[in-house]
Amino acid sequence: MTGPAADDHFTPAGERAAQDMLRLTELVLAAQTLAAGVTPTLEKLVRDTAAQGSAYFQLESRDLSYRVRAATGEMPATPGMQAIAAHGLPAETPLLQALATTRQPLFFDDTRSRHETAGFPELGVASVAAAPVRASDGRLLGAFLMHTLGPHCWQPAEVALFTLVSGTVAALSGRLAAEEDARQAREAALRALGLMLEARDGETHGHTDRVTRLALRAGQVLGWDPDHLEALRWGAYLHDIGKIAIPDAVLLKPGRLTEEEWITMRSHVEAGERFARALAFLPPLALNVIQDHHEHWSGRGYPAGKQAEGISVEGRLFALCDVYDALTSERPYKRAWTHEAAVAELRAQAGQQFDPQLVEVVIQAAEERGDSLLA
Repeated sequence: MTGPAADDHFTPAGERAAQDMLRLTELVLAAQTLAAGVTPTLEKLVRDTAAQGSAYFQLESRDLSYRVRAATGEMPATPGMQAIAAHGLPAETPLLQALATTRQPLFFDDTRSRHETAGFPELGVASVAAAPVRASDGRLLGAFLMHTLGPHCWQPAEVALFTLVSGTVAALSGRLAAEEDARQAREAALRALGLMLEARDGETHGHTDRVTRLALRAGQVLGWDPDHLEALRWGAYLHDIGKIAIPDAVLLKPGRLTEEEWITMRSHVEAGERFARALAFLPPLALNVIQDHHEHWSGRGYPAGKQAEGISVEGRLFALCDVYDALTSERPYKRAWTHEAAVAELRAQAGQQFDPQLVEVVIQAAEERGDSLLA
């Protein structure tokens, strides 16, 4: 049979495989996280082979173990498997050592008969297939594994599928992992900058982490997506970074500031914005936190005198979090306010200093987190 009628009734297996790979590739490329990128591949392996479970492990260099980043299907209910779920596979695991020396997937029909799968029978895994995921420099970055709980001989069709899927998605997963590593490095650097400023100030110990936690919880109440929350978090880390340019005589002055000193102090916002813009990877929404968190709903804030919704929502939200933490934190010149007193003050300033609707959002976030915000 030829022509359109044939296409209506028959799709060659090769074409179906190509379509599946295209879909999986698109999912990986569109994924915002590593787990989201590889989970559809793990699900396909369990769905289209005899594998009862599948997982992706990734190297955690700080403790030299391969942690589970995504998993699907049935896992053995053994203490050893529970320990792996919590702590990962040690880098010296024979199977991982074998993967480090090959670029091809490895298949083991009986984990009791091969030295490479030593330890797996005790986990409750009877057969296993494993494929390496490598970084651009060739080092082993992670591994795809699929397994059965009972004896199984991997069939040619299963070998072909695992080889095709793992080989294609592994390269893309390596890219996602590298990007994730870069983001984590940036995150750590930004938080370190915020903590460095805390150390210089001396009066705000823990402020950066507390106010960041509160802002993130408030963003979650508003239903912000992961990218928006990340920008909020990064902006929170750097919200007062411009104070690094303020002389100690002003920043650390114990008494009341003169008008001239207040002008100097307020200049930290523009200095912080200039610093942040030099970080090319910082998203614009993070800049909003830095440049707008001292603006007031009434228009009487600084540095630009923005008013109402002319202030970015990130700046409006963070301003509330910043003030709440300042009120509820003890400083050399004041005692910490109670949560109830701080809430009363935020509500009193609704429509003046703060966005009236966001006041209740931040109060809800503070109450849901409870005492952990004050840790």
